[in-house]
Amino acid sequence: MENTMKMYITADEVAELLGVSRGYAYKVIRGLNDELKAKGFRVISGKVPRKYFQEKILWNGCLEERGDEDMPATRDGKLWRSQFYYKDWQGVRRKKNKRGFKTKGEADEWERNFLQQQQKNLDISFENFVEIYFADMENRLRESTIINKRYVFDLKVTPYFKHKKMCEIQTSDIRAWQNELIKKGYAPTYLKSINNQLAALFNYAVRYYDLRDNPCRKAGSIGKSKADEMDFWTKQEFKEFLPSMDSKPEARMAFLLLYWTGMRIGELLALTYEDIGLEKRCITINKSYQRLNGKDMITPPKTPKSNRQISIPPFLAEELKEYCSMLYGITANERMFRFTKSFMEHEMVRGIKETGVRRIRLHDLRHSHASLLVEMGFQPLAIAERLGHEKIETTLNTYSHLYPNKQAELAEKLEIANGEE
Repeated sequence: MENTMKMYITADEVAELLGVSRGYAYKVIRGLNDELKAKGFRVISGKVPRKYFQEKILWNGCLEERGDEDMPATRDGKLWRSQFYYKDWQGVRRKKNKRGFKTKGEADEWERNFLQQQQKNLDISFENFVEIYFADMENRLRESTIINKRYVFDLKVTPYFKHKKMCEIQTSDIRAWQNELIKKGYAPTYLKSINNQLAALFNYAVRYYDLRDNPCRKAGSIGKSKADEMDFWTKQEFKEFLPSMDSKPEARMAFLLLYWTGMRIGELLALTYEDIGLEKRCITINKSYQRLNGKDMITPPKTPKSNRQISIPPFLAEELKEYCSMLYGITANERMFRFTKSFMEHEMVRGIKETGVRRIRLHDLRHSHASLLVEMGFQPLAIAERLGHEKIETTLNTYSHLYPNKQAELAEKLEIANGEE
């Protein structure tokens, strides 16, 4: 019995050692026991193995400094409130107060997670480190990018690593996660995208939290950065599709612009009347439209070079002129297309079923325009400028497979050149 007591430390001893209230000492013990249970060990309520306490608290110094101001979770009417003090990133002692928890356990768990997220080391759960990552990155990335990253983490990443500590995730864990994704039969490009999101998180941990190495780098990548084949419509296929939009002039004009200019769908939906230069036959691209969380959002274009002017042929200028004449009372800064991407996708599916043309995605109309330009003999630099690519490498990597068709033509012209005097 005496040996058992020596093996375990009680709340009274923890309170005395750390100089905290007995209530907070119980919180410390409960948190450590939760960690042990997660690892498969049996625990005793109100006590924790003395050795484990020494390793995790006394030697590692993981506990925030506490004083008489410590306030355990308290009743707040029918709900519970969490109140405690912590030190912010500048070392300033601050009070945290959050209400609305259904149980005391929920309030205590929220406090533990919050305090973990204030730590500057990686002895922290993966789930809490993800919150640190997003709190930092949401100030540096577009809102749409954050929403997409959140979606991937919430569904494909965090559930797998949720309770693991960042400092304990190994290459073998990454490989096991990758194998689970592969079994689900996702497209190679989607597998690559998911894997890149996790790799980015660990790169962040390496760069800013001194993680020794990125386990994703050792595990290797999965999937492919681009699809084996690119879907696009030929000019003939687009002309077969277009009559299906005759009863909806706004959709017809939108599809004409997407195919003959190669602009992105967000750029199209953000167009205002003042962006259309009918006399000079050009369209100014300087913003993008997205619908995020039920709100209409106008944001800057995808990249700096996406700010551009697109020249249009006379026939498209005439189509635009006729369309604009139907927009009664439109103001200079009013959007010309008052619908969303989902409307365009629905109309595209309807038109494909009606005409029987090959099925492609809405974004593939951009590829269709690029392939048309390649076929007409335009060089990658001109195509990159028209599409608003930040680097010409993007154009080459995306459309280089379309250029081999020109090799025979090139050889023939060299033969002609050789025969000329």
